[in-house]
Amino acid sequence: MSTHYESLAPDTLYREAFDVDKPEVAPGRDVWPRRPGVFIRRVAQAPTPEGAVPEGPPQRELVVGQFGLVPPWVKSASDAKLRSTKLVNARSETVTTSNNFRGAWLGAQRCIVPMMSFREDDFRSGKAVPTRIARVDGRPMGVAGLWESWRGADGEVIVSYCLLTVNANSHALMHRYQQPGSEKRMVAILNDGSFEAWLGAHPGKAGEFMRAYPANALTANPVQK
Repeated sequence: MSTHYESLAPDTLYREAFDVDKPEVAPGRDVWPRRPGVFIRRVAQAPTPEGAVPEGPPQRELVVGQFGLVPPWVKSASDAKLRSTKLVNARSETVTTSNNFRGAWLGAQRCIVPMMSFREDDFRSGKAVPTRIARVDGRPMGVAGLWESWRGADGEVIVSYCLLTVNANSHALMHRYQQPGSEKRMVAILNDGSFEAWLGAHPGKAGEFMRAYPANALTANPVQK
């Protein structure tokens, strides 16, 4: 389970890699459950006064949210805090049937989570060795995610998001990590040219983007303390 990742550092990368403006307040370099991070979603396009659909490609926006999804059916902010730490990852295979994620998936509340790397533990030595997984070329990764906006009875609003994951049991790199004997998972890293298609895909077609990223395009290095 991927619960820790590294946000983008150079401000220029947001525009260069994802065609969005940099955040006004930069998130912390390291993001983990219940910490603020950023995600990218489509901007809803209102019809023109004549009822026509606006011309041009759909716009994207960068949104600050809590890492760890808060489902809309949660009753209180305290309950939201407890649940969100366990809802940072959504299994792509069960997302349409999960009570936690089904609404966001069917509601096309898909997003892209920009990151430079994510962390996994390597247990091959007998103890957990934190390992940084990044692209070989050093470029940012756009990871597929879901977002929600929860509103409490007192008007409090929590915008949140999670990362989608795929099976990695047979992945040449990612099968090495996580607890021995457990199913291996990895975040669903999108190809650079598929961002707009992912954000705009029909829910019935969105599952086609849930694929493991090529192992030869990733590198893994133990984290230096």
